[in-house]
Amino acid sequence: MSGLAPQRELEEAAALERRRRRELLRRGRIFNPRIRTIGIDKDALDAQVKERKIQEAAEKAEHERFAHHMKKNDKLMCLLEERQKNEIKDLNRALTEFHKNFQKPETRREFDLNDPQALKKDRPARVSDDDPRCTISGMQKFMGEDLNHDQRMKFQKEQIREWSLQQQKDLKNALADQKLADDLYDKFRIELDRKIMQEQRKEEESRRAVCTATKNFNKIQVAELDHKNELEKAQKMKDDMYEITCLLRGDFLSENPDQAIGPGGKHNVLVDRWKGMNQEQLMAIREFQKEQVLEKQRAREQERRREAEWDRQRLQAARTQLLWERHQQRQDQVQRRDLDAVNAGLSQEQKAKNIYLKEEEYSNIPTEEFYAQFNTTTR
Repeated sequence: MSGLAPQRELEEAAALERRRRRELLRRGRIFNPRIRTIGIDKDALDAQVKERKIQEAAEKAEHERFAHHMKKNDKLMCLLEERQKNEIKDLNRALTEFHKNFQKPETRREFDLNDPQALKKDRPARVSDDDPRCTISGMQKFMGEDLNHDQRMKFQKEQIREWSLQQQKDLKNALADQKLADDLYDKFRIELDRKIMQEQRKEEESRRAVCTATKNFNKIQVAELDHKNELEKAQKMKDDMYEITCLLRGDFLSENPDQAIGPGGKHNVLVDRWKGMNQEQLMAIREFQKEQVLEKQRAREQERRREAEWDRQRLQAARTQLLWERHQQRQDQVQRRDLDAVNAGLSQEQKAKNIYLKEEEYSNIPTEEFYAQFNTTTR
């Protein structure tokens, strides 16, 4: 036992000496201005710089990959824009053709004002006393000769009303056509984008399958071509004999009255052999047309009822929304008043706390002895 105590004391002394040396070395590194910077280890800073460079290299690679994808997307957008320009060009061409074929100048309502043949088509200045063309500026009818004032005014009002209704109808149809065209164009663009993505995915699979399929197809094609030629030759001879037999024994040469009935039944008529409808068929067509008119009237009545129901529901929803908004506004006002009261209380508490801190807590000023206790060891 007497020999173990000195051994333990020697080990503890050696451990203490090692700790003292490590502390001196650490103090030399920490307090050496050439090695440290603001109390931070230079090795740690070098490691951080190295990690930063690695991170910048990874970010650069990521940016390059993103730039590659952007170039690919730009090429795809260029193709799509070119296709859109071609579509707009085709649409403008079709619109020009439509104006040229279906909106000619002579079909316009005001064509009579610009008609080059107006003088040839015009009538005399005054035909009779009740001629509606005898206006004040025409110098054909003066004060006291206006015999058709009531009829003229009534006709003018009716004409203005018809023009207004026609303009409203044309505007409504134009807006509906524009909306339909926009919806169709949006759907077409979405479907086009989806098809392009599908084609890109299928393209790689197609390229690998085409080579194999082409080789097998060429081998099969040669064998099928020889077999097909033989079958076609035999079939042609058989068809020629069958055609000759049918012509000799058919209904066309024998003038059979039932030859106009097609293979689908009596309602399937062969036009080149048909001699006309009988009275029963004409009556059936007229009855069917009457039923269609009645069905269309019922559909219009149902549509009118449906629109009235929708209008009633929209009014009810608007009324409910207005009541809810008023209730929400009242609740917001109450919450705002409560919040203002709470904020006022918090403000008073904050002011009292600041006065207490300024007068009680922060009244002691630190001395030199307070600052001297820092930066004495490396720990």
